Amino acid sequence: MELLLSIFAFGLLVLGHELGHFALAKMNGVRVLEFSIGMGPRLLKWERNETTYSLKALPIGGSVRMYGETDEEVGEGSFLSKNPLRKMSVIAAGPLMNLVMALVILFVISLNLGFAGTSIREVIPGSPAEAAGIRPGDEIVEINGQRTYTFEDITTYIAFNGGDELEVIVRTGDTDRVLSIVPMKDETGRSIIGIAPNYVEKPGILESVSSSFRKALSLVNQTIFSLKVLFGGQASLNDFGGPVTIFRVSTEAAKVSLWNLASFAAFLSVNLAVLNLIPFPALDGGWLLILLVELVTKKKLPEKFVGIWNTIGFVVLMSFMALITFKDLFFPVQL
Repeated sequence: MELLLSIFAFGLLVLGHELGHFALAKMNGVRVLEFSIGMGPRLLKWERNETTYSLKALPIGGSVRMYGETDEEVGEGSFLSKNPLRKMSVIAAGPLMNLVMALVILFVISLNLGFAGTSIREVIPGSPAEAAGIRPGDEIVEINGQRTYTFEDITTYIAFNGGDELEVIVRTGDTDRVLSIVPMKDETGRSIIGIAPNYVEKPGILESVSSSFRKALSLVNQTIFSLKVLFGGQASLNDFGGPVTIFRVSTEAAKVSLWNLASFAAFLSVNLAVLNLIPFPALDGGWLLILLVELVTKKKLPEKFVGIWNTIGFVVLMSFMALITFKDLFFPVQL
């Protein structure tokens, strides 16, 4: 049951992403030839007006195939016939939809469960935080150059630093102070500085809206931070997972509660948005880069170059996906 719930949740995120592309294509007068959820063999197919709708076997992606994505298809309703700004709006709509979905999920979670912010409720006596001069009511706004939007950010950046000295910016009223703090270890060996957050148990609507935006910014920040860690050599592929790990984690989250699954879905939705906006061939960000060049230069890039660009990107992405899936199956991430 939990596995089905996790597949359903991931499917909704993919559906939302593709609906973003689909809706903006229609709004800009682009014909959509096929709207697909899933990859691989087709399980179901139905047609309505000019569009074929498909449900495919592997719940790991989707696509919107538009008329006029190549120079071979021209005329009314062609994607390439639109100006760069209209084409950019179609491409950007998918990641934007994922961000909107994440905000909605995070709002509902905050409204129902409350949230912990970055202000401090308690400082443990004798802790590094007390020694550094942190007091109840202070707010931690930055750790080692990383902006903190939630208390989870604070604990994550402290734990990741591995016990080394931290540069922490603390806000007291309207005054910011820069403190140097060396964490201590708790009974599990995790680095901490000895603080507890203020927790808003019954937030109002506006507080929940504010919390959802802060949490979304936190997730964007954490996704970018993870990419920096990976490509900066501070972590290896063994620390990351693909589709199999995603379904394992979401299934475990569903076993705990639907709220946990919803929280993980929001995390995934932000990840989908950020990763798709990377300016890499075959990703939405790669298309946006091409269209931005065309917008600035007022010249259309050669179709042959665009084709090679996207083909290389697709091959690299599929190879990477296969490698990650193999690793997930035979050398899984320890949960």
